[in-house]
Amino acid sequence: QVKLVESGGGLVQAGDSLRLSCAPSGRTFNRNAMGWFRQAPGKEREFVAAINGITGTTSYADAVKGRFTISKDNAKNTVFLQMSSLKPEDTAIYYCAGRAGWTSSRNKDDYDYWGQGTQVTVSS
Repeated sequence: QVKLVESGGGLVQAGDSLRLSCAPSGRTFNRNAMGWFRQAPGKEREFVAAINGITGTTSYADAVKGRFTISKDNAKNTVFLQMSSLKPEDTAIYYCAGRAGWTSSRNKDDYDYWGQGTQVTVSS
């Protein structure tokens, strides 16, 4: 059974940094596209960042561009989301997602595997 397990969330102040990790189990995701999404209370789950499984090309939502960085460590079969200059509006549950294929996508419906989420709370 494939599982994605996120870690690294927490309560921080505006301007602080956090690094989220996503460790798949049950299979390797070295050549698979991976993404991060987030969902704030009362809102739809939204795209944050994605990375292509072959080229390593990254894409970001406009709201996080320049502040967040997605990366993969294939040796550790782990995906990271480095978040800097955090704002209160970044408060949400952050979900790691994986695709069966290698092309990345901003559409949550294109992802086949999901983690349980990790809470990020940014106080002002």
